[in-house]
Amino acid sequence: MQAACAGQGVLIGPIRILGIDPGSRITGFGVIDSDGRRSVHVASGCIRTAESGLPARLQVIYSGVQELMTRYRPAAVAVEQVFMARNADSALKLGQARSAAICGTFAQGVASAEVFEYAARAIKQAIVGIGHADKAQVSHMVAVLLNHREPLQADAADALAVALCHAHTRPLLARLASLPASLGPSLTRKREAGRGLRR
Repeated sequence: MQAACAGQGVLIGPIRILGIDPGSRITGFGVIDSDGRRSVHVASGCIRTAESGLPARLQVIYSGVQELMTRYRPAAVAVEQVFMARNADSALKLGQARSAAICGTFAQGVASAEVFEYAARAIKQAIVGIGHADKAQVSHMVAVLLNHREPLQADAADALAVALCHAHTRPLLARLASLPASLGPSLTRKREAGRGLRR
């Protein structure tokens, strides 16, 4: 699947996207092919860690994402940002799991994929149309948007939602990246705002 470049590294045209919903025990993943208007489900599932210490679980997440990168070779990776936790310890573990997943995208022998980060509220807004949608609503809309008839695991559905969020956001990022700086300070600030979605 080939794509053209619209400046600043933002790809337009058909693209393969890997969405990741990080978790220290269950990390959901979803792979889609999208041209910005139509998205097709390629694969989805979960990376499950054993009941072991945190370092061992992080290794499983890291290796699992590396395997996904090698198998599916996405051009872009979309990851959900850490947004809440029951306590500081949970937040720290979730952040470490997320970091392990992102580091796993740098698989040896695979072309680098740009990593994008999205807040949970932005993902729900992009998929359902409201930022406070519940998991059932997100899962339903993911199935509708991908015309997917088989039941989806909750974490896999969340990961597909992250991938779809990026698919829907790409056209805007491409337009912002293609604007010449000579158009003025206000448009330059808008370009910077668009880049802020990327990491």
